[in-house]
Amino acid sequence: MRRPFLLVIVGGFLLGSLIGVGALVFNQGSQNQNRVLTSGTALVGGPFKLVGKDGKTVTDEDFRGRYMLVFFGFTHCPDICPAELQVMSAALDELGSKAGKVVPVFITLDPERDTPEAVGAYVANFGPNFVGLTGSPEDIAKAAKAYRVTYQKFQDEGTDGNYSVDHSALLYLMGPDGRFVTHFPYGTSPGKLAETLRRYL
Repeated sequence: MRRPFLLVIVGGFLLGSLIGVGALVFNQGSQNQNRVLTSGTALVGGPFKLVGKDGKTVTDEDFRGRYMLVFFGFTHCPDICPAELQVMSAALDELGSKAGKVVPVFITLDPERDTPEAVGAYVANFGPNFVGLTGSPEDIAKAAKAYRVTYQKFQDEGTDGNYSVDHSALLYLMGPDGRFVTHFPYGTSPGKLAETLRRYL
């Protein structure tokens, strides 16, 4: 009597195990079908057509063969922009002779006030190799959109027509082929920035 009973128990256990394994395989197959695959390439950066300090057209193609450190801001920015450009300048100083492989690029988000001359004079304060770019509002908007930069003009309270520009503050490293390499959040130290740049140069 006990043997048939044991066979029923063992058979039930084996049947349950098979059902469990089958359900697991089926479930994994369903998950694989619903899985989203990514390419691993960030959709940051792209073609731009802007204006340099001498009034000449500057495009992203002009920087091929060199890395670009790209930051968006505006010359009337009271703190974030000058602080970030100073970090870029200090990091490039730390790189020494390798700094020539990197072009620091500042793109204004305030084309209304930031003329080519104004942007050129502004970036000259941070180093002779800094490139300042401006352009039409439409061209600035296209470049900002390509780099996923958000910005908004707003009126300063208690001022006579003065305004500021609220904007995201990421620093982008673009490769010699113009493709996105990495980004740095605001507050990255010059030492950390230089250390990261060395890994790519």
